[in-house]
Amino acid sequence: MPTPFPGATVRRAACFLALFAIAFLARAADYAPVLPGMKLAFPADFGAHPEHRIEWWYATGHLETPKGPMGFQVTFFRLRNHAADANPSRFSPRQLLFAHAALADPALGKLRHDQRIARGFPALAEARTGDTDVFIDDWSFKRVNGAYRARIPGEQFSFDLVLTPTQPVLLQGDGGYSRKGPLPSQASGYYSEPHLDVKGTVKADGQAVAVTGSAWLDHEWSSELLAENAVGWDWVGTNLDGGGALMAFRLRDKSGGTVWASATLRREGKVRVYANDEVRFAPRRTWRSPRTGATWPVEMALELAGETWSVTPMMDDQEMDARNSTGTLYWEGAVTVAGPNGAKGRGYLELTGYSERLRF
Repeated sequence: MPTPFPGATVRRAACFLALFAIAFLARAADYAPVLPGMKLAFPADFGAHPEHRIEWWYATGHLETPKGPMGFQVTFFRLRNHAADANPSRFSPRQLLFAHAALADPALGKLRHDQRIARGFPALAEARTGDTDVFIDDWSFKRVNGAYRARIPGEQFSFDLVLTPTQPVLLQGDGGYSRKGPLPSQASGYYSEPHLDVKGTVKADGQAVAVTGSAWLDHEWSSELLAENAVGWDWVGTNLDGGGALMAFRLRDKSGGTVWASATLRREGKVRVYANDEVRFAPRRTWRSPRTGATWPVEMALELAGETWSVTPMMDDQEMDARNSTGTLYWEGAVTVAGPNGAKGRGYLELTGYSERLRF
């Protein structure tokens, strides 16, 4: 996106960060709640939920390219700014939009990444209801004829990918009602689409190549902040060989203890949801960023009801610096997973709140 004058991008980012903070100062009661017993309905729930505080569409995957394996990530965030509701101007920032994208290339040894920010405005930046259709200028993520198209023309890289579902939607938690803390109100609407078939092109270093692969999509919305003693989370989503799917997360407190945890395993058509006390994340190895000084547990042991899964990064340096948009610093990395009875898979690990408490 062109910069109209020196420092404009920095000043615009600072403005949106201020609006982001204001939106989160509003009471949860000002937004629609996520309640036990909710029933997801598609295609409507593929689309935006503008009455809720925050929402994201998050796609990650592993790619096979002529240059070797790569990972990709694209996330669109929507944040409702309740403080702007009373402003009658059509330019009032009632909805704020953010987007992050990254390409993990082991040959480079670190992430290529980019980000966008905008206030919601018809035809320029929107998260539309009814079906997945979210965009900021020429960045977009849209569901058409049952498949998703991710178009990300970044400054240092770009990709144009079609993600086609091969399996039914995987509802997380209790039919899509996903607890995120000890209180029933601390919850989100949450579903995943594992084993998306990926085809398209990736461009980096001035060269475009055809790619294939597999991906994972998460769509989540909520109106609650993190539990008071939570500082961040660990999350992993994995496409298992043979068609299985594994998702696990935990919210952490300042000491590294678990505030809340959950996991879902779908294998051979059967789904098991693991309870809070059945999920344990244990760091095995850390990596310290030479840029930010943050230390990330990039290699994990994940225990589910006593069975151990090993999570290993494609490369250590997959730190995502989004402090110019959402104000967050996190590690978002392509990983491989190995589990009981020879189970294997590929997915993504997300780590937040290791440098400072997460704002969400």
